Parts: sequence; C-alpha cells; structure tokens
Amino acid sequence: MAKDLFYQLDLNLLRTFLVLSQELNMRRASDRLFVSQPAISQALQKLRNHFDDELFVKVHGGLKPTAFAEDLANAVTPHLDGLSTALNQINEFDPEKINQKITIAIPPIILSNISTTLFLKMKELAPNAEIELLSWSSTTPEDIKNGHTLIGVHYDIETSKDIYSEHIAEIQGSVIVRDEHPIKNEVVDFKEFSQYEHASIISRGWNDSIGYAANIMKEHGITPKVGFRSELIMAVIDITRHSDMIMPNSSLFPIESHLGLRQITPTIEGKPFTVEILSHYHKRNRKSALVLWLHELIRQSIKQQQSDKI
Repeated sequence: MAKDLFYQLDLNLLRTFLVLSQELNMRRASDRLFVSQPAISQALQKLRNHFDDELFVKVHGGLKPTAFAEDLANAVTPHLDGLSTALNQINEFDPEKINQKITIAIPPIILSNISTTLFLKMKELAPNAEIELLSWSSTTPEDIKNGHTLIGVHYDIETSKDIYSEHIAEIQGSVIVRDEHPIKNEVVDFKEFSQYEHASIISRGWNDSIGYAANIMKEHGITPKVGFRSELIMAVIDITRHSDMIMPNSSLFPIESHLGLRQITPTIEGKPFTVEILSHYHKRNRKSALVLWLHELIRQSIKQQQSDKI
C-alpha cells in the first residue's frame, strides 16, 4: 500500500517547507518563522525523510530546490495561501455585509434614552440588518444562552457562568421632576426625595416588585414611597409632568426633548450617584466580531448621549 503523504505529515512542516522554498535561505526562514536555525534544520530533515527527497541542496549564498521540491511548492502554495487568507480574514468584519436579525435586550430605563442614537448608528453602518431592540426580562439570560438574543445591556447584575459581562460605561443617576416641583435645587441629597412618591418604570423579570432607586433608598434606611409604576415610559413621564412625583432615571435622559420637565442630580454622602453599565453575551461569542462590534457601538451611543448633555 502506497504511503499516505498527507495524513502522515505534520502540517506545520509544510509551512516550514513553503517558507524555505520562498526564501531559499536558512537564516531568513528562521527569522520569518520566529524559530532558531537548528529548528529549521530539524524540520527540513523530517521533510526529507517524509518525501524521500533532498528537497534543498546547499549552494553559494543559500539553497537550491530539487525538481521534486519545485513541483511540491507549485502544488501546495495555492492551498496554503488560501488557508492563510481564510484564517486572517476571521478577524475582518464589515457591518455592511450583515444580513440577519440582530436582537439586543436593554432595560426600558436605558433603552428609552439611547434607542434612537443606537438605532441610527446601526442602520447607517449595517443597512441590511433587521434590528430588534427588546426590553430586558426574566427570560433574557436564557435567551442569550440559547442564541435568541445576541447581546444584552444592563447594570452589574448576577448572571450564569455561561454569560460574559463586559464594562461599557459609568452613568450618573438623575431624578426627573416637573418644572414647578417644590425641590428647586439642581443638586440635592437623595434623602430630600423621601417625602415624594416615585413614578418609576417596570422592567419585567428584573424590578417587578420595587424600582432600582427605591431599593437604593431602602439600603440606606429610607422607606421609599411608590406612587405609580408602569412598563410604558411615556405614561411614567406624563404622570411626572402633572404631579409632584419624582421619576428616578439617569443623566442619559433626553430632558431637552420633554417640555415641562427638568433634571435634578441626587447625591449620596455629597457625591453624585453613579452606576456601571455592562454588556452581557454568551461566552462562546467572546471573539465574535459581530458581538464585539455591537458592544463598541452601544458604548459609543452611550458616550454620545453623555457628550450631548455637556
């Protein structure tokens, strides 16, 4: 039975052979492959034994290929070049070529503040993508694990070991009130809000029973007064505009788009309250060019929203 020259060959040796056939010089080949010259010599001896041919002979100034080596180089070069191109293109990414549905899950309190900026950026760079922005829910972690949701955006929350979380930004808390609200200062200790009812946004599966800001107040020994809650951001905004209720939100809130409302910065022990925002995606996608692109796009959208507020 004839010797199988492919399956009995260490394919790393073919790369050495290809570089030697191009450089025809042991020193230059070792420099290019980042190995020592003795290592090149050992590889060449293995190739000679495998192919039962001298492959290269010493001449003045370097090496000269045998007729067999020339034929072998002509035969394998297109395939190795194709493999090289395929491997190097893995990290290349062109969003214009995206032709699929992209599902992103974000809590309403964040989504309502960056959805327009994020959507316009995505549509400009990936015009053929179908974009689906969902509210983060109790099923989102499982949806990320099974691939139904590509990436999620949330605070630093507890997730399963299968989900990787990566920092996006720090955002500053804010409280939205009507223009005529009794609290007049732009910066206020959070304890001053204790006498006012909250109008807050519900994110099903995350803050069903109590809002994030109300929970922070409880942690500091203050009993929050919850007056109105809704999954509909516009309903919460409208109630805030027509009452003395306060709407906990963030500095990302587009206050300039909502007449009759203004923003107050809450402080805790004299410092503005901040919260970390992270992206959450399956660990199998840690090197996905698409997921990394989305992470960066979300980061840019939040950064732009923050810059627009300055």
